[in-house]
Parts: sequence; C-alpha cells; structure tokens
Amino acid sequence: MIKDLWYKNAVIYSLSVGTLMDANGDGCGDFEGLERRLDYLVGLGVTALWLMPFQPSPMRDNGYDISDYYGVDPRYGTLGDFVAFTHAAKQRGLKVLIDLVVNHTSDQHPWFQSARSDPDSPYRDWYVWSKTKPPHADSGMVFPGVQKTTWTYDRAARAWYFHRFYDFQPDLNTTHPKVQAEILKIMGFWIQLGVSGFRMDAVPFVIAEKGPEVEGEPIERFGMLREFREFLQWRQGDAIILAEANVLPRQDLEYFGADGDRMHMMFNFQVNQALFLALATGRTGRLIESLDRTRARPAVAQWAQFLRNHDELDLGRLQPEERAAVFAAFGPDPEMQLYGRGIRRRLPPMLGGDRRRLELAYSLVFTLPGTPVLRYGDEIGMGDDLSRPERECARTPMQWSDEPQGGFTKSNRPAARPISGGPYGFEHVNAAAQRQDPNSLLNWLERIIRMRKEVPEIGWGDFAVLKTGAESVLGLRYDWRNNAVLCLHNLQSEPVEIRFATGLDGEGGLLIDLLTGERSRADGKGRHTVLLEGYGYRWYRVGGLDYLLKRSEV
Repeated sequence: MIKDLWYKNAVIYSLSVGTLMDANGDGCGDFEGLERRLDYLVGLGVTALWLMPFQPSPMRDNGYDISDYYGVDPRYGTLGDFVAFTHAAKQRGLKVLIDLVVNHTSDQHPWFQSARSDPDSPYRDWYVWSKTKPPHADSGMVFPGVQKTTWTYDRAARAWYFHRFYDFQPDLNTTHPKVQAEILKIMGFWIQLGVSGFRMDAVPFVIAEKGPEVEGEPIERFGMLREFREFLQWRQGDAIILAEANVLPRQDLEYFGADGDRMHMMFNFQVNQALFLALATGRTGRLIESLDRTRARPAVAQWAQFLRNHDELDLGRLQPEERAAVFAAFGPDPEMQLYGRGIRRRLPPMLGGDRRRLELAYSLVFTLPGTPVLRYGDEIGMGDDLSRPERECARTPMQWSDEPQGGFTKSNRPAARPISGGPYGFEHVNAAAQRQDPNSLLNWLERIIRMRKEVPEIGWGDFAVLKTGAESVLGLRYDWRNNAVLCLHNLQSEPVEIRFATGLDGEGGLLIDLLTGERSRADGKGRHTVLLEGYGYRWYRVGGLDYLLKRSEV
C-alpha cells in the first residue's frame, strides 16, 4: 500500500552525474561534486533528483549500455560515494530517482559474454536468439538512419541476437522468469542504498514479447508492471516508478492500471508534442485535445510534464504538416533534426533566447496537469553545441561560473567541454552571475517553483478548460478540496483582451494574481476581462483570501 503520494506535488530535476560537477579535478563529474551542489538544488526549490545511468559502462551510449547493474562507474566515484550522496540528499529532504535500464545490457556485460560463448550457458536464455536472420530484421529500429537492423549475427554464438536499440545493446529476454527476478533484485539493491524510485527506461519494450517469430505490434505483458510495483511497495512504501512510455492515449490506463496498481507516473509525450506545436503556431486547439485525451488516470497516478530532456524532442505523434510546422519554427536546419522525427536542441536556442517566450514555456509546464520535470541547466537558460554528434549536443556540462571550464572542473582536459563563446557560452550564461541578478531567469524560476509548490491544486486536482474566446489563449482551472486555481497563457506575440467566466457558479467573482497580487472582479454577468500581453501569463487563485474566509464560515 502506498504510504505517501509525494510525487503528486513534486518538482523533479534531471541530471547526469558526469556533467554536473567535478570535485576531484579529473575532468569528469562525480558524486562528490553532486553532493557539493545539493544546497544549490535545494535553494532552487526542487524536491526530487532524477539521475541518468551511472553504473559501469563502456559509454558507447552515454551510460545506457550498462555492464554491471550493482556498481558505480569509477569515473563517478564509488558505492560509498553514492551512499554518502543519497544520505546527504535525504538530510535535505530530497528524493532520489535513478534510471532503471533493463530492456538491454551492454554487449560487454558478463551475462552476454557468457551467453554468446556457450549454448549451455545459464545466461543463454537471458537474451533473444535466432538461428537464422528473421525476415523482419530490418524494421522497427529506434534510431532509423543510424541503426540499420534489430538483429545482428554473433560469430561466437553462431546465432543472431535481438537488439531494439544499437547492436552493442543486446535485449534481455525480459519475459524470462529469472530475468524478471534479477530486475527485482536490482531494484531492491538500490532501494537499500537510499533511492526513492526509478525512471524506467523504454517500458513498452521491457514488457513486450521478443523473438524471431514476433512481427508487427508485439504482445505486451502488463502484469510485469504490477509485479514491479508490488515489489517496490513491499520494500519501501513510498518508492515509485516513473515510466518512459511514449504510447497512444488509449493505452495509458494499461500502464497506470485501471486501479492505479501499475506505474505510479508516466511522461506525457502526447502533451509535450502538442505543447511545442502550440508554441510554434500560437494555437491551442491541439494542446487542449491532448490534455483531454490524457485526462483519465487513477487517483494515485500522475503525469510527468516536461519541455526538454536528455533525448531529442520526439515529434513522432504529430501529423506530417504539424511536424513540419514545429521543424520550421524550432529546428529549420537539417543539423538541428534527428532521425527525421525530432529536434536535438535545448529550449533557449529553440526560442531564440527570447526571455518572454522562455517564461511562457516554463510557466506552461508548471501549470499543466501533473508534476513538472526540469533538465539541469534549464534554470539558467543553457544552450546547445550542434557541432557535437546526435544527442550529445544538449548534454554539455553545467555552467556554474565564468571561471575556466565554466566552473565545472579544474581540469584543462575535461571529458566534455562546457559551451564557450557565443551568446550561450559560460562566460555569459552561468549560475553565479544569475544568482546575483534579481531579475535573472534563475531567480525568476526559483520564484515560480516556490509558487508551484503553494498551489497543490495543479498536482492533485481535476482540471477544466475555460472558454477564453481566443485561439491563442489557454485557460485552465484546477479544483481540489473546495479550492480553485486558474491559469491563463497567451501563446502569440500580440496582446489580446479576453472575457471569460470561471465556470464556478457564483463563486468566481474575485481572482487574485498569485504572481503580482493584482485583483480581477467579475462584471454583472460573472465574466472577467483580462488583457494579456504578448506571451503573457497569469496564475490566479479563485476567490482570494476574502472568499476563502467567507467560505470557511459556511
């Protein structure tokens, strides 16, 4: 049984240990460096940290090719350093989530090395093999254009092995009972060392049947998700799984479970893609449609809302003309695009560094139904380096100051160099300078995070879409425990005056702006008139203090 639904009103901050802070001067971020920056993160207001993979790895896919599930890659420190970090995070009230990458391993993992070397190996059936090349081997690639097949011949094994991702990432046979038991063992190990849950990578592939005979849409074994959750609840009542599952809305409840007994959280890819379409076109119709289509979820489940993450901005769920509109607005050059379906940039360059549009975008993600997820560097408006390959362009080190290497490391030969020069170089964009500027993006976002935590209605409540009379204006009202919050966002560059009713019979006469304190009173017909500047936004509490005091007397 879940003891604590902390994730319903959390603010999650995602980071890679290797690019956050280097403490020992070897040029690579480490757990000691991350521990030193915990007070900065607490000051920002985040409540949970999500760590990219840090286990031992050949690092051919940024750590998503794991060669040992029970260790820490030496470049990041030791298991002792990890425990010291989780203990320090707990002391500061921070939850820690880590990536759970169990769809596949590295081809250097001892399990695979044993499996390929001997047909009688106890690990042979832990992977997916075929004596001949399956006829559909050249379809279903996750990285088209870079990845040519999903089946590769292994000379040592004298057989073909399945890999949904790169050929150095052989898929685990996740329906095998011993593999499932091992996954539970991995989760239990890290729970014991202080983590509060997992971001599970590639969940639809984890639960899919695999084999040479599987064609088209594979059967998904959703019972596995219930087993994962039951195990976590048994080991630690408030531990969660945040699922990476880019699926259609008709499948959402299959992943959450109709009774909320499967995944605790899922990233809302539908809303994410529709949000960027809205930002590109200034029209809210598709975004409202996506919000409605993903409305249904159990009371204990939660959406994770985000703008950008460590991967490309996936636009695969948009129609071709919609995708073209987003490409034209935010990634017009081929070098900005990836796999024909996404954009590999960070948000500030996509929005031309326009502070108004950045504020609008972050205000939106903090007021959409669910829990907001930030990417490290978002808070200072970090940019990208398109000269780096594929998704590495948006995985540059954190820019702490204008010191050499952006204050990330004292080494002159870092494993990855911070962005230097240009409008997004560490000389101009860094946390130290913005900390001193009361009007900086960093200090603005800190205020927004503080305000978001003071309006739990967004995380816990039901939402209604308001009729604003303007296609460019998104109006959402959240209701929870007899309280209501109302948010407005103008997605176009021109100012617009709107008239609207709160939708609360006789109870929406007064609105108080939570960000400025300004008030709006309804006219005789119960309608409010608000002038929104270009890319303007408002967060209102409905009723205000006078109304709440009056209501409490009833």
